[in-house]
Amino acid sequence: MRILDRYIIKSVLNIFIMCLFVFLLLYVIIDVLSYLDEILKQQVSLKVLVQYYLLYIPMIFIQVAPFSCLLATLYTFATLNRNSEIIAMRASGLSILDITKTVIIFGFIISLLVFWVNGNLVPLSAAFKQKIKRSIETTPKKDADKNKEVIANLSMYGLENTLFFINKFFPASKTMEGIIIQEQDKYQNVIRKILANKGVFKNGKWIFYQSITYDYDTAGQLKHDPKFAAEETMTFLETPDDFLTQSQQTDFMTTGQLKDYITKLSKCGVNTVTRNLKVDLYQRYTSALLSLFIILLAVPFALKIKKYSTGISSLGISIIMAFSYYVINAISIALGKAGFIAPILSASLSHIIALILSFYLIIKLS
Repeated sequence: MRILDRYIIKSVLNIFIMCLFVFLLLYVIIDVLSYLDEILKQQVSLKVLVQYYLLYIPMIFIQVAPFSCLLATLYTFATLNRNSEIIAMRASGLSILDITKTVIIFGFIISLLVFWVNGNLVPLSAAFKQKIKRSIETTPKKDADKNKEVIANLSMYGLENTLFFINKFFPASKTMEGIIIQEQDKYQNVIRKILANKGVFKNGKWIFYQSITYDYDTAGQLKHDPKFAAEETMTFLETPDDFLTQSQQTDFMTTGQLKDYITKLSKCGVNTVTRNLKVDLYQRYTSALLSLFIILLAVPFALKIKKYSTGISSLGISIIMAFSYYVINAISIALGKAGFIAPILSASLSHIIALILSFYLIIKLS
């Protein structure tokens, strides 16, 4: 590695680590203060609090790593530019790529690390964190939240090779609306399909209202006319607690598990649920590359900062760029989940715009 590369990467790495530490510390302080009354009421031990916030580290890392890369790149190159060191490098025959390639490689390494953490550590830490949080929360607050809770577009693999697709699920009243149930044989062929407007769990059994049952043979043909029932008791083994647990399961899945889950759901023709999960899956891939793209976008802005207040200028540009990215990404994700654009385009649109803009500005700067 050249002396110049070591000089640049040392500055970027130091600022990156400092930003991570500051963001982590601020997050913990703000979160502790917001839940301080509950912590004191429940007399939560220091050991439990430490475990809880240690589990937050992977999630905080993937969220703040791109912004830390952005701020570190802006500050480093803006400082070099202010001190006329960039001019000296260009005068010696170095191109923009020669000057910035070490930082670009650094961004690529951080992107790989973010992808691994997001796909493997975050689901596990989220699951354990949820268990600890439930033990910390006060009972009145927890009960009030449950009474208001409505889970939409719920899908679940039940026992005995049964698939459940629920439009709305109300955990407090143990009620479901817009129900589709598919029973499959060992070869994944649908042998029975049940549609119901409403289902209520009473005395350990499900009671369905306005239900229609279709029975199929192995060739996928109806055995007989559909059966309609104004009220019918079903003997499924799944309970409301099983559906409540499943509603959060995708957040706790690794990338490989989520891919398998989507593959199974896509065979059942539930387009809305499958489309939303595909957007989430693709976003795991594309969001990991944000650290790399944000560095490419930061370089041309950093090389134009010549003011004395380099730090303030870098922070201001970082906030504007981060906010712009968030708005574009939120819009593209919403469009993808609404079905207006393809899931893969929805998850990558903001990154494509950032990449095109960065190449344009770098070429213009060269």
